[in-house]
Amino acid sequence: MADYNIEFFFDPVCPFAWITSRWIVDVAEQKDFTINWRFISLKILNADRASETPEKYLNAQNRGMELLRVAAAAKPKVGAEAIGRFYTEAGTLIHTIEHDDTFFDTPINPIPLLKKAEIPLEYAESATDSTLDEKIVMETQEALQRTGENLGTPIITFHPPNGASFFGPVISKKPPYEHAVPLWDAVITLAEWPSFAELKRSIREAPQTK
Repeated sequence: MADYNIEFFFDPVCPFAWITSRWIVDVAEQKDFTINWRFISLKILNADRASETPEKYLNAQNRGMELLRVAAAAKPKVGAEAIGRFYTEAGTLIHTIEHDDTFFDTPINPIPLLKKAEIPLEYAESATDSTLDEKIVMETQEALQRTGENLGTPIITFHPPNGASFFGPVISKKPPYEHAVPLWDAVITLAEWPSFAELKRSIREAPQTK
């Protein structure tokens, strides 16, 4: 099994995970890090609140699960780096292009995403394969075992599998490329302090993904 500097648990429909992931990509490029792109599902995380969740959010969670199934099916054959490319294509479509309120009402066609990510198109059929949900559930549970319950996305493990794991950092806008590593160094300083647990505020601006 390859050694990775970072494990990043993502759901492709989460805007905050998307912003953090773009920052992490900049960090990895500048520090020559490798990233293991892993799966965490908002649909699974919010299952106990489904009855009170607005339909548009349920639809978004379903779209995320479908794309995660495609990624879960492909990853054993194509590897983590290719899954990173798939996430980049999916996130670019979902978060950087203006869509109307009906965008998540119907499934997202994974074929163009796979093609751009240079992954065999046969995996597109996996979007409706619910047998893959067990893998996604297991990875979601693993992420929560590392951080504790009642958290969201993203979840990052630093120096996996035994390094520190945290929910976040949640940032509303990707920092400029030249500021990516200084922010990383600040986060790592906190994450690797043995007794550090949480730094949080509830006030946040809307995610700026475009």
